[in-house]
Formats: sequence, structure tokens, C-alpha cells
Amino acid sequence: MGRSMISLPLLSMIIFLPLLGALAILFSGEKRGDNARWVALWTSLVTFILSLILWGHYDPSQAGFQFIDSTPWISSLGLTYEVGVDGISLPFVLLTTLLVPLCLLASWTTIQDRTATYMIAFLILETFVLGSFTALDFVLFYIFFEGVLIPMFFIIGLWGGPNRVYAAFKLFLYTLLGSCLMLLAILYIYFEVGSSIPLALTTAFSPQVQPWLWLAFFASFAIKIPMWPFHTWLPDVHVEAPTGGSMILAGILLKMGGYGFLRFSLPLFPEASATFAPFIFALSVIAILYTSFVALAQTDLKKLIAYSSVAHMGFVTLGIFTADSAGLQGAMTQMVSHGMISAALFLCVGVLYERTHTRDIAAYGGLASRMPHFVTVFMVFILASLGLPGTSGFVGEFLVLLGTSQVSVYATVGAAFALVFGAAYALWLYQRVALGPMTSQNFRDLNGRELIAFAPLLLGVLLLGVYPTPLFTMVKSSLSHLLTATEKGGRHG
Repeated sequence: MGRSMISLPLLSMIIFLPLLGALAILFSGEKRGDNARWVALWTSLVTFILSLILWGHYDPSQAGFQFIDSTPWISSLGLTYEVGVDGISLPFVLLTTLLVPLCLLASWTTIQDRTATYMIAFLILETFVLGSFTALDFVLFYIFFEGVLIPMFFIIGLWGGPNRVYAAFKLFLYTLLGSCLMLLAILYIYFEVGSSIPLALTTAFSPQVQPWLWLAFFASFAIKIPMWPFHTWLPDVHVEAPTGGSMILAGILLKMGGYGFLRFSLPLFPEASATFAPFIFALSVIAILYTSFVALAQTDLKKLIAYSSVAHMGFVTLGIFTADSAGLQGAMTQMVSHGMISAALFLCVGVLYERTHTRDIAAYGGLASRMPHFVTVFMVFILASLGLPGTSGFVGEFLVLLGTSQVSVYATVGAAFALVFGAAYALWLYQRVALGPMTSQNFRDLNGRELIAFAPLLLGVLLLGVYPTPLFTMVKSSLSHLLTATEKGGRHG
């Protein structure tokens, strides 16, 4: 329900404009990539502007899908091209369109080989990600969801580090394995109620079937987010990925797992979600505690931030399965917040790596005297990562703990206890990099392009930290509707 208030198919334009930009680069015959950079950047900026227009016309008082574009696709199979947004998907659309141009800026000088191909891969990736967040047909969702792996495989495999091929295959095989199980569940739903996601959301599945379907979806989303112990692919992939690849992976791709839990697991299988909630709580708390300890032992900048991402995503899964309004709101806030913070931290690593060509923490020290602008920006994102009040990290974690306290005291205590170790590795990292004796003279401060890339993330983290109302308003109706449907489904199963 709820078509857009403007006549143009705005949502489809946002989804496929990056693909058109990729085709423009492909057929331009650009070899050196100079023009390809600008085409990709302007395409992604226009996409971001269109997403802001979408937000401006979005009615947050309505819980249902809006800006619906629907066209028969394969009529003989009952498949439809249908896309739409609600308060759960719109924040991720905005986050995606914000981060992609920043990723391209981060790659501006570091990607010199096959630049045009890199830009094409990034734009195709944006289309697949946006399609995943907006698809209202199960088969269409699966195509977009799995399609993300193809450009990501090439971004890591062609422009990554020395072990890039190993990392690319590890990412591909891990996520594909889980998604095969999800495909079986989608086929079951297709034969039961058809391929329409909105129709499935109004269907009460048998309590006997729900656990099996829930587990099939869980296999895919738990790997994607990733939850402990399905997280082992993430550090290897981050270490090998180029800076732009790490930014989009941590900022957006991990959120696809959280989105899947919110869109499918909770409303489609409410009884199974309630049954498995203690299991999720246990895995989430273990993830937060275990990866915080592992992060403390890291000597590689990227690996430390990758393990911290697993810990932060533990808060997300904790909040989602509380099935509590504060917990759900906290999970959404945490995902948006982490999307900006993690992208910024990987950009910080990229800035340092571009200057020194090492990610060894021991190689740094005393940057405060050489790079005052950088260490100031780095400090803000480190403090946001550990959840300092006044930053977006605090808002999400506080709401998740508030929601969890209504459901499980043990999970609340475990997660709150882990925050101490999160602060420990974050502050230890900052102390080693920014303070102490200088280890090298080969450092120059942030340039204009890097400051432009950091500025929107800095603004977003601080604004969301002191004034989260716009995000709360955007998600409130849809989360309330989700909560009502989950409670109703859990009672009537």
C-alpha cells in the first residue's frame, strides 16, 4: 500500500541509476579511468540526492510500504518486479547512497589499475544493495541479495592485498552456503503463498514448520551480519580488501543480515523467533565478549576494527530478538550508527596505509604532533565506537541494553560488562597511534579530498548522537507495526 506522492517511479530510478552509470562507463571506452571516476562520483551523488527527495516525500506516520513500483515480471510463475520502502528499509537506502560516493572518494588515488572496471563494480554493487533493501518479491530479493557477492568478489579479488584471491573466495563460499538454505525456505514459501513478501507477511505459518524456515533464514543472515561463530570470514576479507571495499562491507553489507532478521525472521516466524531468542542472546553476548578480547590482542589495524564490528553487530542481534520497542529501535540506531562509524574507521586506516603502506599498529605513534586534523577526527570516531554519550554509538547501545533488560537480566549484564573491554581496545588503539613517541617522520595531515570524505560521517555521528529524533520518527510506525504483528503471530502461531 501507499504509492508515492510524486508521479515518477522515484524508487526504481534510485535503484537503477548506478547501473546506468556503470553502463555509461562501460560503453564510453574509457581506458585510463580519469573520466570514469567523475562519472561514478556524479552518478552516486545524484543517487544520494534522489534518496533525500525520497525521504522528504516519505510519510513516517504510515507503517506500510510506500513508493511502490510494481510490474509483472514472469507472469507464468507469478513473479513480479515490485519494490517499496518502509521505516525499516528507508534508513538503509539513505545510508547506502551516502556511503558509496564517500567510498569512491576514498579510492580516488589508491585505485590506479583498471580504474574504470573498479568504478563499474562499485556502481553495480550499489544497485544490488539498494535492490536488496527494497525488493517486495522473494525471488527478486534473492537475486539482488546474492548479486551483491559478484561485484564484491571482484573488488576484493582484483584490487585487494596479497591474499586477495583467498579472501574473495572465502567471502563468496561462506555467504553462498548460508544463502542456499535460505533459497530452500523461499521455495517453500513460494509454493505455499506465492512470491509476494507483503502477502507472506500477513500469512500465519504452521508452528511445526516455523523453526525449520527460521533456521534456514538464520543460516544466511547470521553469516552475513556476521554472528559468532560464523564471523571467521570477516577479518580475513577486511585485511585484504581495498579501503573502499572495507568501508562498504562494514558500513552496508553487514547490515543486510540485520535487515533480513527484521524483515523476515521476526514477522514471518514470530513463534520460532521467540523460541530461539535465548539462543540468539547467548551467541550475541559471546560475540561481544569474545571478539572484544580478540581485538585487544591484534597487531593489525584492520583486523582490530573488523573484530570490533562483530562485537557491535552482537548488540544489533541482541536488540532485534528482544522483540521490545526500545530494543528494536536500538538495533536500528546501532546499525545506522555503526554503518557510519565503521566506514570512517576503515577510512582512517586507509589514510594511514596510503602514507606508510603498513597496517602494523606498532609502526605508528606520536601522530598528534604530525597529523593534528587526522587524530582529532580519529578520536571522535574512536569515542563513538566505544559508545561515548553525545555520539550515535551511545544511543544505539543504551536502547539495546534498555530493551534487553526487559527480557533477560543475564544478557544485559553480559553485554554491559563487555562494554568495558570495548573501551579498553579502542582507547589502547588510539593511545598507540596518536600519542607516545614518534616512530616515523613520513606523515602528512589530511588533504581536502579526505576532509570532504570524513565530513558527512563526522556530522552524521554527532547529529545522531545529540538529536536522534529524525531517525526515531522514520522508523517508529514500521517498528510498532512489526512488533504488533510479531506479538499477534506469537500468540496465534
